Formats: sequence, C-alpha cells, structure tokens
Amino acid sequence: MVWTSRPVKTLKGAIRAPGDKSCSHRALIMGGLAEGTSQFSGLLEGEDVLRTGWAMEALGADVKQLGGGKWQVTGVGRKGLSQPDKVLDFGNSGTGSRLIMGVVCGYPITVEMTGDASLRSRPMNRILTPLRLMRGLDTAGPDGRLPFSMVGTDDLRAITYSPPQASAQVKSAIMLAGLAASGTTVVEEAKPTRDHTERMLRGFGAKVDVARLDSGVMRISVEGGQTLSALDAAIPGDPSSAAFLVAAGILSPEGDVIVEGVMSNPTRSGFFDVANLMGAHLGAEEAGDAAGERLINLHAGAAALKGKAVPERLVPSMIDEFPILAVLAAFAEGETIVTGAEELRVKESDRIGATVAMLRANGVEAEERPDGFAVQGCAGKVPGGGLVQTHHDHRIAMSALIMGTAAQNPVSVDDISMIATSYPDFLSHMTELGADISEG
Repeated sequence: MVWTSRPVKTLKGAIRAPGDKSCSHRALIMGGLAEGTSQFSGLLEGEDVLRTGWAMEALGADVKQLGGGKWQVTGVGRKGLSQPDKVLDFGNSGTGSRLIMGVVCGYPITVEMTGDASLRSRPMNRILTPLRLMRGLDTAGPDGRLPFSMVGTDDLRAITYSPPQASAQVKSAIMLAGLAASGTTVVEEAKPTRDHTERMLRGFGAKVDVARLDSGVMRISVEGGQTLSALDAAIPGDPSSAAFLVAAGILSPEGDVIVEGVMSNPTRSGFFDVANLMGAHLGAEEAGDAAGERLINLHAGAAALKGKAVPERLVPSMIDEFPILAVLAAFAEGETIVTGAEELRVKESDRIGATVAMLRANGVEAEERPDGFAVQGCAGKVPGGGLVQTHHDHRIAMSALIMGTAAQNPVSVDDISMIATSYPDFLSHMTELGADISEG
C-alpha cells in the first residue's frame, strides 16, 4: 500500500503532542502491579501500548480503556501476577515485551511470549542475561529470539549489573525485576539513558536511589519487596513524536508549527539540541508538568540549516530520532556525521541501513558507517522522487513522508500500517498542518 507525500509551500498550526510512548507503557505496567486503582489521562493509544495493556490484563490486572486517552487500571497489588491462559503477543513492541520480561520473572508463573516478524528478529539476550543472573529462567535458544517462555520464581535474587550497551529497556527490565527480588538491585550505567522508569516508580511510591559516581557512572538502585501504590497522572507529550512535527516546521518554506505539551527531559532532548546546533532556533515556553515531567510548547519555523557532527554525548538522548535527523541533514548545507549510534542496528529495522537507503532513494548522498552515517546536505534542494522501503519501521515511514513535504519532487513509502504502533494520529496531524499525503 504505497503512500505519497507531495511538496507544499506552507505547514502551519498548533498540534498537541501525543502521549509519550515510553511513559504510557510504564504507566500501564506499574499501574497493573500496584495496590489500588490508578487513573491515567493522555495515554498514547498506539498499537504497541495497547498490547502492553492487554498483556497486563492477561497477567491479572483490571485494565479499562475509557476513551479519549483516559484509562483506569486496578493492579494486582500484594496478590501478585496470575498465570495467563494465553500467549502474550507483543506485536512490534520492543519496549512492552522487554519490560514485561523483567516484571514476570519474579513471580512463580510461566509466560509464553511472541511478537511479529520484526520483533522476533530483535535481540533479547541483553535482557535475558541479567535476568538469568537473578535466577530467572527462560526457554529461549542461544540467539535469544522470540518466541519463548519466561519461567518465573518467587526466589529472585538482587544483582549489581553494568549493561554493556546504553539501553533504558535493559535498565528498566532489571529494575522492575528488582521490585520482586530479595535484596537491593543495582544498575550502573556508563552512559545515562532515559530515566522514565526511575521517575515513575517514585510516582508510584517506590524508593529509588540515583547517584552519579566520581567516575561519571550513574548508579541506580531499588530495594526488593516494595509494593507500588496507585497513582492518578497525566501522561506527558512524546518528544519522539513531536520531533516529526518540529522537523516539518523547520523544513517548510513558510513553516510555523507549534507543538504543545512536549516532555522536556534531558534524557530525551537530544534531537532538539542538535536541531538548534544546526540553526533551527526553536522556541520553547513552559507549559506546566505531568507525571513528574516538565512540559514545554515548542515553536518551529523555517530555517536554513548547517551540517554538523553530532556530539556522541547526545546520542543516547535521541536514539529514536536519527531517521528524522537524517532528513534535516539532507536539507542542510554541508556534511552531517553521526557516530556512536551502533544501537540503531537493532531497532525495528537496521536503522542505519534503512536511513541511508531512504536518503539515497531520494537523490541525497549518504554513507553508511558501522556505528552511524554521514550525509552530504543538499542546501535545501533535496531531489525527492523516490520510493522508500520502510522495512516495517514506523520512524523510517514518518521520516520519509516529512521529507516529501519539502523535497523538489514527491516522496513515496511502501507501507504506512506500522505508523499506528507509535503515532496513530500522524496523518491527521500532518493534514491539519497542511501536508498533502495520500494513498497512491
């Protein structure tokens, strides 16, 4: 099902950012574990998050979707998780599947897990290795690929673990397992990753200690045996989804786009920081807070961009935004270089390869590197005219469609169905701004 984005002169308007996907997953998981009934508003209702809600319901929580982003979750509390009577199918959701692996291994239940073809190709040993050290068991093969079963235990033991890769999913799975472990579980991060799990656990009443050691390592610890308490919270706007709207405003010849209610968190702000380094001059104003996160309204207007070398220190805080950054780089003057982003190789697709292929298909000179890529910018004159193979990756699809709004010729993608996993309102929001995106 090919969809095409055509060049337009003006993108203008104000859009409320959709609920943050990372926070939405965690709200449903922690609400499902808590004692009492939690109320959430602004929850992202994309397919990935819905599957997390279904999984928690299968594990014994009472999960109700009330409409308009409002949800009510009554957790299992001290009773603990129940044995599910079906396989938990996570579709394309890496976050939901990996976090729930950590959750279930601390209960004496056996949970069969699977996903779609993309998720079944993604590495899970990075999660399974520390969980095995905690005495969790699984039926995974040597490659650690789904499908397999998690075999939980009520004798989980705390560990101190230093993940070999910068991954908030690994950290979060270990911390969630640590809630049910005996002792204090510690994760030591050489590179800080997004800290939504730490923040939200505190919101649910858990004690979580975070300290920066003299070496620069972040030390996060959680004591086992804690019971979470229900929480009423609004979900902050998703910076990763907002990045597409912001990029559209920057690239539009007469761009004037405001994205409201965006989470402002230093572990998620890398894309906006780099866009400003390239000359975007984004405006930001305070917009309150939600679920312990500061909110801002972002203003993006047309800007002439300059290529830059992306500072490696910002890579973990923009790991999901590199495809849309590559689109900015394509329109910039000069070269943009990304290094230290090898984690992109194991996303929904090989995002390094898919991103470079997206650019080349539309007349942009780009080079694939082992841990990143280099883009020779077209100084605002991206040829376009290509058909992009999305490889079932929502961020590649949305990035290519944003490119088409400002390229010299239309840009097409081979599939848009997976966009619903993270941003189900993307097409309607882009249409509201004035984009010309349609099937065919």
